Amino acid sequence: MKDYTITDAVLVNNYIKGDESALSTLIERHKQRIYSFIYSKVFDRDVSEDIFQDTFIKVIRTLKLGKYNEEGKFLPWVMRIAHNLVIDHFRKGNRMPKFEDNGEFSIFSIISDGDLNAEKRIIKDQVEEDLRNLIQELPEDQKEVLVMRMYRDMSFKEISDKTGVSINTALGRMRYALINLRKVIEKNNIVLTN
Repeated sequence: MKDYTITDAVLVNNYIKGDESALSTLIERHKQRIYSFIYSKVFDRDVSEDIFQDTFIKVIRTLKLGKYNEEGKFLPWVMRIAHNLVIDHFRKGNRMPKFEDNGEFSIFSIISDGDLNAEKRIIKDQVEEDLRNLIQELPEDQKEVLVMRMYRDMSFKEISDKTGVSINTALGRMRYALINLRKVIEKNNIVLTN
């Protein structure tokens, strides 16, 4: 049974005040999602376990030092820590490409090696996930137009036909969707780069 009657914010506050069980509740509540996220990037159970533990060591240190800024965003904050540790893992690990030894060395065998771009791929995946989460915050009519245009590559004429609104209305909804996304990104100081 999941007990969400006590919010993450209250649990964080209780932990900071010395209630160790509050942290256990937070870990129990979110461990599946955090571990799954880590595993989906590294595809190794042992490495995932290590990164998961390192994530919560960082969480504990930050909370104990009083450096956590509570804005009701505990899980996204922990996910960001996990994400950064995954990137550190790829940076630290000697991810040298493996070459077939056919007697001749080719620079193109390095360029075509997909493993070299693992870090960029992780960052791109995280940016795309962050963006999908932001899009979910939009009003339904704006979200619908934005998804049709950006993800389904539909023209405004097609969007107009599908939604039953004029092309100008579809254009307006797209414009407001982008304005609202920009506001949320700026308000929360979100960095979307890859």
